[in-house]
Amino acid sequence: SHIMSEYVRMTDTERDQIDQDAQIFMRTCAEAINQLRTEAHKGVQSAQVKEHRTAVLDFIEDYLKRVCKLYSEQRAIRVKRVIDKKRL
Repeated sequence: SHIMSEYVRMTDTERDQIDQDAQIFMRTCAEAINQLRTEAHKGVQSAQVKEHRTAVLDFIEDYLKRVCKLYSEQRAIRVKRVIDKKRL
């Protein structure tokens, strides 16, 4: 209960800033993956190395997509709660 008494709720402004930062971070990650994908095969002769790098980048890109989906779902819940509060 002591911990709960010190608990302070985040403001909407703080949540909006986190949302904005998260979107920037996800966009930056996607751009970095695309840049890595472009540079991954430069100077590589081995088909096995190319295939490995492609697979690793595919896994990373898939993980980022899953994180973005989870973020979008959580944000949708937040928006729904705000709308429901305004209706009341």
